[in-house]
Amino acid sequence: MTKYFLFLLLFILPEIFAQQSIDKVIAVVDNEIILKSELEYQINLLAAQRKVDPQTPALREQVLKMLIDEKLVYAQAGLDSISVSEEEIAKQIDYQISQLLQQYGSKERVEQMYNMNIEKIKRELRDDVRKNIMIQKTQEKKFGQVESTRREVEDFFAQFKDSLGVIPEKVKISHIFKNPQTSSKLKDKYRAEAQAILDSIKGGSIFEEFAKKYSEDPGSAVQGGDLGFVKRGVFYPEFESAAYALKEKQLSEVIESPVGFHIIQLLEKRGESIHTRHILIKIKADDESDLNTIEMLTEIRDSIVRKFGTFYEFAKKYSDDKETVNLGGQLGSFYLNQLDKTLLEIVGKLKDGEISYPKRVNYAADSYGYHIVWLEKKILQHKPNIDVDYTELKKLSDEYKKQKLYAQWLEELKTKIFWEIKE
Repeated sequence: MTKYFLFLLLFILPEIFAQQSIDKVIAVVDNEIILKSELEYQINLLAAQRKVDPQTPALREQVLKMLIDEKLVYAQAGLDSISVSEEEIAKQIDYQISQLLQQYGSKERVEQMYNMNIEKIKRELRDDVRKNIMIQKTQEKKFGQVESTRREVEDFFAQFKDSLGVIPEKVKISHIFKNPQTSSKLKDKYRAEAQAILDSIKGGSIFEEFAKKYSEDPGSAVQGGDLGFVKRGVFYPEFESAAYALKEKQLSEVIESPVGFHIIQLLEKRGESIHTRHILIKIKADDESDLNTIEMLTEIRDSIVRKFGTFYEFAKKYSDDKETVNLGGQLGSFYLNQLDKTLLEIVGKLKDGEISYPKRVNYAADSYGYHIVWLEKKILQHKPNIDVDYTELKKLSDEYKKQKLYAQWLEELKTKIFWEIKE
């Protein structure tokens, strides 16, 4: 949900491990309690974010209310029979662990910081993760489809237009993206590297150690190649087909996907979800591949400029960006401060309707391509206008409407669900 909604415990890890064995109950909501340590932790967290004194009485009152609201919604989730699958819990826990690994750099460092192994950390996280998913599902069920009518947007604008400030400069852009195509000779070299690793593992080498040492997937390498539980439709089709065909603990042969060569091991299968680990050897381009890609994009640009077709038509035919290809390359509208440095530099040199020359774009660790960018329209900084800025104003109006409905709903819950402040 949005920032106006429930104060979820987004930083539950430090809190879980900071709680003391002896504590004081501050409030009771249905069958849940709010401990003094829990309240103080959230007060200190919010005070640090807002840069205010944690001893501020109003801050304590606000945080306690937020925690009570959270427990009320959780209680309602139980009444609504909101269910959470094992796959949902596992996926969220895996995400939390991956964030920790990125933050601290290694599994060993994480275990040292929390004085317990990764598996125990996962067990400690489980209940809070389940509760948070139930809360989010309840909010989404109640308010996910709430939208403002045109009249409500107009009323919102009339009420708040003097406090909305100015709309920053924004641009509407599209692109055609190409991945450099590696030569067959170079591709064979990377396949051979993957095959050598597979042969070593079959010969008795430890998968996790080889993943940490050789895998070029930074997100999973630090975890010994572990990808966690994932449902169908997430992985590349080539990867997925091979993974689902494996028996538990079985190794695949070398599998090629658009990003490189994989060695896959199926660890566990639960219904339509699989738990796998892999080692990735990326397919990297060379100078010749780069040059061919730049030349191709230059020819596409020239064809559009000479009116041999529209940007949308060429994007649908040639772009390698799967997320935008069916949209004719449309990236959308962005405020200038939302653009990264490279894209901002490209757009800054264009006038409305102009197309850039090919530029390199990095989109992941050691992954890149080239694209041409079309600046369809630039809208200068201006005061909010109901016609020009309707989409942005509607989003604000939607959130305002949800906020009001949410506050009303919480008051209703307080009349139906038992709650009590003990101090």
